[in-house]
Amino acid sequence: MHRESIKNYWLLLTNKTSARNPNLASQTIDKIIKRYSAPGRHYHNTVHLSDLICLQQQYAPLIVDNDSLLYAIYFHDIVYKVTRSDNEEKSAQEAVAFLNRIGYPDDKQQKVFTFIAATQKHVNPLGDPDLDYLLDFDLHILGSTPAQYEAYTKQVRKEYGLYPSFMYKRGRKKVLQHFLSQPSIYKTAVFREKYEKKARENMERELEQL
Repeated sequence: MHRESIKNYWLLLTNKTSARNPNLASQTIDKIIKRYSAPGRHYHNTVHLSDLICLQQQYAPLIVDNDSLLYAIYFHDIVYKVTRSDNEEKSAQEAVAFLNRIGYPDDKQQKVFTFIAATQKHVNPLGDPDLDYLLDFDLHILGSTPAQYEAYTKQVRKEYGLYPSFMYKRGRKKVLQHFLSQPSIYKTAVFREKYEKKARENMERELEQL
């Protein structure tokens, strides 16, 4: 999915969910794409955004509120700075600020906020099946082929390039050990069946190499 497709899919979404501020919708997607295209974004970029949108399209029949899920996807990494620990909260705040301006229902604004915030620790505080899909989409790369996974790890390392090797390895080991200690990495049955085994193999191999 190219940037133009990312933009067009957004405009379809905003046209459907709001009769207000068509100019705001267009300006906002330009800002979103610019943020995801910023220098230093080697993994959390427009390719990652595109991957999640494609997954939403693929699994849409299994999702109840596709509109809210899509808004969460578009905004979930709009703020991404490796030196900060509040990226998800800041991203969620930007999502709500936009949704408020287009008159999106208050309860759904809160849902989008919670969905985005949940991508920090990948825990579902709502028990909402739609959120399970978002969290699994966000981690789908873990269950990719060994070559794809290796490319992903190199991209993430570049994003954290300002940190020396010993600090990065220590933090990365902690992340890997956290996920591997969970009863399952993925929350939905379909992703567990499709990706769980591959994800564990990839992460265990990376952990050994660290």
